[in-house]
This record gives sequence, structure tokens and C-alpha cells, in this order.
Amino acid sequence: MSETLRALSGLPLEPVSLADSTLILIDCQNTYTEGVMELDGVQAALDEAATLLERARTAGIPVIHIQHSDGPGSLYDIDGHTGAIEARVAPRADEPVVVKSYPNSFVQTDLEDKLKAIGATNLVLAGFMTHMCVNSTARGAFNLGYAPTVVASATATRALPGVSGAEVPAAALQSASLAALSDLFAVVVPGPGTIPD
Repeated sequence: MSETLRALSGLPLEPVSLADSTLILIDCQNTYTEGVMELDGVQAALDEAATLLERARTAGIPVIHIQHSDGPGSLYDIDGHTGAIEARVAPRADEPVVVKSYPNSFVQTDLEDKLKAIGATNLVLAGFMTHMCVNSTARGAFNLGYAPTVVASATATRALPGVSGAEVPAAALQSASLAALSDLFAVVVPGPGTIPD
């Protein structure tokens, strides 16, 4: 079995406790539950995200929601149904929502300001899509000096056209995306239950 760059670099391989973390839920929007952008396994992933969110709220840790916007009438219309955050993981009044326009949640947003204000260093990430905004945000967080943990079962993606013309199945893309993250950028855990209290 090959070793990850994390292991070879001496970086942590286990998640820190939930109590010492900040939960960031990325783009848990209706965009991904229906129509052309419906993700493979999205309903199960949302259930897992809801479980994770409930644990975070019970633990009393900070929770930040990320919402992607592409403007009125788009698939990511945050003022309409499609771009709204899915009801199972809808933010409470005291939970900030950061609206972004790029895959990396740190680009042209105040996410880092919010994290600095609460002294956050350990981030727990979940949401959509695994290969796109979860991937970009985890890498962005790592590059800024944060320690991200990605919860695999609370993420999902979709099939994509491959370079050769053959479709890359969602399951293959999901597996490869998580493996690429765990090679260096994040600790990837199977599910919410694998993060200690």
C-alpha cells in the first residue's frame, strides 16, 4: 500500500476533536437535489450532513454555511428555490452564511475574516460537489494554514465526461477526489461518527 504525502511529511492523519473545530457546510443547495445537476447519492449525503450539523450544534461549536450564487434565474439563484440551502441543513439565525461566486470559498468572500474572528484553526468540511467546491475549499484552507477534515459520506458528486470521451462515473470521481485530498490537503474521514467529540 502506497503512503500519502501527509504521512511522508509527518502531518496529522487523524481528525482533531469536534469540540476544537469549526463546521463549514459547502453549497448544500437544492441545485444538487434535482434536475440537470442532481448528484449521485445526494440524499444520503444530505442526511449525513444533517447528522454532522446536529452534532456540531450539540457541541456548541461554530457553524458556517457556504452558498454559491450565479445570479437571478441561474441554477444557483440564492433568492429562488434552486439556490436555496436544503431544509435539512438550513442555517439557524445565529449561523452565518457566506455567499461565494468561485469554487474556493475563500476567494472574494469574508470567510477567512470570520474564521480569524473566532480563532478557528481546525475545519470540518462537508457538502457539494466533492470534485469542485469541497476540493477547492479544502485546498484553499490548507494553503492558508488551516487544518481541514473532510467528511466523505457528507459529500457527493456527479459523472463527468472524460478526456478520452468515455464518461467518468460519479463513484470513480468521488473516490479519486477524496483520495487526492487525503494525499496532502486534508484528513478524510468516512463519516460523522469517525470524528471524536
